[in-house]
Amino acid sequence: MRFYYLLLIGLVFSCNQEKTKLIAENTPAKTHTKKPNIIIILTDDQGWADVGFNGCTDIPTPNLDKMAAEGVIFSNGYVSHPYCSPSRAGIMTGRYQARFGHDCNMPYNHEENDNTVGTPLSEKMISEALKEQGYTTSAIGKWHLGDHPDLYPPAQGYDHWFGFAGGGMNYWGTAKDQIHMIFRNNKPVPENELSYLTDDFTNEAIDYIDKNDEKPFFMYLAYNAPHSPDHATEQYLEQTKHIEYADRSVYGAMVNGVDYGVGRIDSTLVAKGIKDNTIVVFLSDNGGRKEHADNRPNRGHKGMIFEGGIKVPFFIRWPEGIKANQTYDKPIISLDIFPTLLNAAGGDASKETQLEGKDLLPYIKNENPNKPHDVLFWRSVGGFEYAVRKGKYKLYKSAYKNKLMLFDLEKDSFERHDIADNNPEIIDMLNKTYKEWDAKNMDPQWFDPHGKNVIKEEKKLQDARRNSLNPKLKK
Repeated sequence: MRFYYLLLIGLVFSCNQEKTKLIAENTPAKTHTKKPNIIIILTDDQGWADVGFNGCTDIPTPNLDKMAAEGVIFSNGYVSHPYCSPSRAGIMTGRYQARFGHDCNMPYNHEENDNTVGTPLSEKMISEALKEQGYTTSAIGKWHLGDHPDLYPPAQGYDHWFGFAGGGMNYWGTAKDQIHMIFRNNKPVPENELSYLTDDFTNEAIDYIDKNDEKPFFMYLAYNAPHSPDHATEQYLEQTKHIEYADRSVYGAMVNGVDYGVGRIDSTLVAKGIKDNTIVVFLSDNGGRKEHADNRPNRGHKGMIFEGGIKVPFFIRWPEGIKANQTYDKPIISLDIFPTLLNAAGGDASKETQLEGKDLLPYIKNENPNKPHDVLFWRSVGGFEYAVRKGKYKLYKSAYKNKLMLFDLEKDSFERHDIADNNPEIIDMLNKTYKEWDAKNMDPQWFDPHGKNVIKEEKKLQDARRNSLNPKLKK
């Protein structure tokens, strides 16, 4: 009798298990209603192939590679400009920076840069939009969107700021002037409180995350690595001692310093139990610098509108909102970050009519099978150089080569073969498309030395090629 009683209990238990399993399989997953925390991690002048998830084999980036695998890698991820300040203006405002004349870096004569030189306060930044959604906001690292205090992060929607205003700074925190000086909330930070800026920015980010439990947070973490000058600690140099090319070894150590810091930040998210509902976007501000970075297989480097100057390592991770182990190969652009994050935060990007990016979530979730963009544009120094990509074709007015160039990116993604001479109708169509777009832009509101540097660099290249020839064969 006892045997049959135990058998009956077992059958009831088994049936209940099957019932529970069926209910679980047929019940939609619970929608998480809490707003996600958001972190944008921006590196400076990092090459396309300087991360493992894009094929790097010499610089260790295990933490970035792990995070990329937990989200979506954008294999055709562009920025809106081939160098620093204008690209950042596009990221922060979600629209082409040429719309408000921000075509150039800040002029080198910083003392003369008033509050009209930089992204104007009239432009709404992502920080301001997220504050409206109840977020607390932090900017850490390099700013480079205005040298004047009126344009610093606290005036642009950021509750907290730790970093420097200018375009470049030594990594030991030694102050040079007001824009090459570390501030915390508009107050200079004593140099004896700084160590190595990459680590200092990581530490500040972790501290900010630890102190924010009541509200969702938005953090813009803009490392100045691996921008020059080439400074690294023994810890990171140890990780690249196998690289025999000396300058690449130091550059790689700077990249590894970022990777190590990102790993520490990720561990903090795990420890606080907020990793799954934290969105992390990672990208470089432009293509890799011409010295020591690796933009292969793309042509060109920072400053050029060849793919190597505008295509960057780029991923997004959100465990609760996006499936892992994805690669999205349709062209997207850094302008898409603003509307994507705003909608994820519970806002409505369609009401921000100035935005020119797209919410990427419907595309990477396969809810929208179309391409996010039919056409993309780039303009440098008021049209000194420009490019337009429409479908498989890319038109590039190159000041380096002093000509209009045309590429079929489906057949020639590395831009090795200029097909302009045989396709005048395509050139005319793309030029017309560009001019219609450019008619809505402002003239550059200030200038930088980029134009002169382009001419110098191209001359140096041609001289080197010519000098390499057999003198007996030279004309």
